[in-house]
Amino acid sequence: MRFAFAGIDFLGDVFGTLLDKGWEPIKLFSRPCDGIYDFNDATIARARSLRLPVQLTRIRPSDLAGLKAMRCDALVVAGYPWLVTSWEAHLRYAVNFHPSPLPEARGPYPLFQAILGAVPEWGVTAHVLEPAFDTGAIVAQQRFRLSENETHDTLLARCQMASRTIAARIAEDLPRLWADAQPQGPGSYWPRITQAQRTIDWTRSVRDALRTIRAFGSIEAFAQVDSRYLYVWDAAGWEEPHLHRPGALVHRHRNHLVVAAGDGFVQLTGWSPYAPGKTRRA
Repeated sequence: MRFAFAGIDFLGDVFGTLLDKGWEPIKLFSRPCDGIYDFNDATIARARSLRLPVQLTRIRPSDLAGLKAMRCDALVVAGYPWLVTSWEAHLRYAVNFHPSPLPEARGPYPLFQAILGAVPEWGVTAHVLEPAFDTGAIVAQQRFRLSENETHDTLLARCQMASRTIAARIAEDLPRLWADAQPQGPGSYWPRITQAQRTIDWTRSVRDALRTIRAFGSIEAFAQVDSRYLYVWDAAGWEEPHLHRPGALVHRHRNHLVVAAGDGFVQLTGWSPYAPGKTRRA
């Protein structure tokens, strides 16, 4: 199968799996990355080692026509922000990988909210590209249970591993999976996370504060402790009645901060001070 890939390192294992399964690459489409949370260096390096053309701008109709001229069979999309439409006149297949159990949790990046909402099950879906994001018929899907202590980083790893499994299935049997693809039907759309959702609310429980921290992991939650603003990626806590104001720093040992929450205390063990002007985003 001759294919083009559109994506970044986030789900770059899809690209690698298709290559390992013997698919013939034609071209890589990627996008500019900030080098803080988004990366494409590994994917681009793999493409360059294969002497593939690399394009960092949005796929246009002329690009699809170019793929047709190169006898490309399939476009595989994973972690690509731009909608690709009108591909049907140029390609036999166009599949997108989305990190959710569609039709639930359509949207730009639902992993944070999966943990904030304490959902019991998650998954990854490969679906037919349609004119609306994340709505096409399901080609393949893998679901898995989430633990009570799931973090953003463990969930991301599990999604990446599931995407690799799905990519292997697609590599081995895309024509049949395509023919058997199931329409999604009604579902839900989860918009991009807000700053308020990313911020620890100290008036709530220790459990809620720790869930917020787990939900962002190495991407970091945001917190106000007394008059200081911090980024937080690791913490522990305990429930204990107290009379401290929520958000007050009540104890410090070296770089560990103990902060009052609504029903106990949270010890921040991984944090850094807020730096105005420094690029950090969810």
